[in-house]
Amino acid sequence: MAPSLAHAYRRRWWMAITAIMENLLFSAVLLGWASLLIMLKNEGFYSHLCVANETTGMNTTIVQGSRWHSCVEQDEMLNLGFTIGSFFLSATTLPLGILMDRFGPRPIRLIGSSCFAASCAMIATAAYDPEVLSILIFFAVSFNGFGGICLTFTSLTLPNMFGNIRSTILSLMIGSYASSAVTFPGIKLIYDLGVSFRLIMWVWMGMACTVFFNCFLNWPSESFPAPEDTRYTKKIKMNGVVTEDRMTGDRYITNVTIMEDTVGARPPESEQRDSGNTAEAAVPICGSVCSPIFLWSVLAMAITQLRLIFFMGAMNKILEFLVIHASEELQREAEEQVAFFSSIFGTTQLLCLLTCPLIGYIMDWKMKECEEEDLNISTSKSHSEPPKRDRKIQKLSNAIRAFIFTNLLLVMFGVISLIDNLPIQVVSFVLHTVVRGFIHSCCGGLYAAV
Repeated sequence: MAPSLAHAYRRRWWMAITAIMENLLFSAVLLGWASLLIMLKNEGFYSHLCVANETTGMNTTIVQGSRWHSCVEQDEMLNLGFTIGSFFLSATTLPLGILMDRFGPRPIRLIGSSCFAASCAMIATAAYDPEVLSILIFFAVSFNGFGGICLTFTSLTLPNMFGNIRSTILSLMIGSYASSAVTFPGIKLIYDLGVSFRLIMWVWMGMACTVFFNCFLNWPSESFPAPEDTRYTKKIKMNGVVTEDRMTGDRYITNVTIMEDTVGARPPESEQRDSGNTAEAAVPICGSVCSPIFLWSVLAMAITQLRLIFFMGAMNKILEFLVIHASEELQREAEEQVAFFSSIFGTTQLLCLLTCPLIGYIMDWKMKECEEEDLNISTSKSHSEPPKRDRKIQKLSNAIRAFIFTNLLLVMFGVISLIDNLPIQVVSFVLHTVVRGFIHSCCGGLYAAV
C-alpha cells in the first residue's frame, strides 16, 4: 500500500538522503565504462572472437593477469554494448517524462530498480560461461541504462517537497547523478583485491532490490506538488509570551506566530477555482518548447555538453601529446603518465556531489525573504515593515547569476585546457567536473523557476 502524500512529506528527508545514495550507486554508472570494460575482458566476454587471430598472433594480446585473449574485434563488440546502453540512458527521457506526468514517479522508480537488478543478474549469469552467454551483455547494459535514467528522472521531482531550498536539493540530486561515474572504478578496486566478479554483481543486484523496497514503502502514488501548489497548507500556532516591566510592574503579552508547511488533499474551493482558471493559466507544451528561454537554455546546454564530452573522449590523446610532443622515444613514459592522470580525472568526478550545493545555494539565494505567491491567510502588516521581494523576479535573478557563474567557469576551463603543461591540466579536470554538475543544476533551477 503506497503511503499518502502527507506521510511522504514527513519522510521527505529520508527519501532525499536515500535518493542521493541511490543515484550515486545506480544511476549513470555506465559513464564509468572504461573500468567495466577491463573487468569484462578479464572475465572473457567475447574473447572467442580472438581465437581466429591466435594462430597468426595479429591484433591479439593476453590481458594482464588473465587467461583470456584480447583483440580489436572484442573491443569493438563490447563498445557496441556501451553505445546501446548509453542510448537508453539518454534517449528515453521524453517518454519517461510523459509516463511520469500520467502515472507519477512511484511506478517508474519501481520499474527502474527492477531493471537495474535484472541487469546485474544477467551480467553475473553470463560470467559463469562467457563463451556461450556473452550475448547477455547487450541486454544487461540496456537494462542498466534504462533503469539508471528511471532512478535519476524520478529523483528530480523529489526537491518539490523542500520549498525554499528546492534548488539546493535538486543540485544534490544532479551532483549524485554526475558522480555515479566513479561507481565502476570503485568496483574495479574491489575486483583487483581478488573478490569474484560474479559475487560483486550478485551483491549489487541485492542492493538494487533494496531500492525497490524503499520506493515501495516510502514513495507515494501521487506526484510531488510544487511549492506553489494549493495542496500545501500553512499551520499557524499562536504562542503568548508574557513580559513584565521591572520599573512599573506592568505586564505585556506578545503573540508569537509560528508557521509550518504541511501537505494534504486539495481543498474543494481550490479545485473549483483551478478548474475555472485552467484555460487561462495553462500553457500548451508547444508554447513552452518554443519559448525563447527554453530554446536558449537548450542551445547553451548542447554546446556545453558537446565541449565537455569531447574533452572526455579525447583526454587520453591530449595527455599523450602533452607528454611525448611527437617524440616516439617517450612512448613508454606517456603510457604511465596518461594512466596516472586518467586516474586523477576519475577521482575528481566525486566533486560533482560536493560542489553542486554551491550552485543550489545561488539558485535559492534570498528566497526566504520573498513574499508568498499564493498566500491564503490575510495578515496585517506594519507600516514600518519594508516591502518584500517578488518571488518570481528573485527566482529569475538567481538563475541569471547561476548561468553567468557557470559560463565564467566554462571559459576558464577552455583557457586552461589550452595550456601546454601537464600538472596544470589537473585544474582543468576540476573545472570540467564542476561545470558538468553546474550546467544541469542551472537548467533544472531555471525550468523550476519559470
